[in-house]
Amino acid sequence: MSHPIQHLEDVVHQRFRLGILVVAEEASRVEFGFLKDALGLTDGNLSRHLQVLEQAGYVDIQKGYRGRRPRTWIRITKAGRRALTRELNALQELLSGSVTR
Repeated sequence: MSHPIQHLEDVVHQRFRLGILVVAEEASRVEFGFLKDALGLTDGNLSRHLQVLEQAGYVDIQKGYRGRRPRTWIRITKAGRRALTRELNALQELLSGSVTR
């Protein structure tokens, strides 16, 4: 059996990407501006993290308008939910000390 650290996924484990997935998991969709403020990121940093998650198939990004103002919404995908669950399970294993020796 392998050590739980081997179950952490680099795409998800990065703290801001993990934060994006956690926040997106809590809502049907989340607005770019909300994520930016909640995580304390710049537009460029958040865009880059979203790009990585989108390329992995973990989020869908939708662009549209609210009134005349352009908006970007982020939704977690089924694959993203599974990846988040795997990550949280691996972290829980690490925290509980249930390491096979």
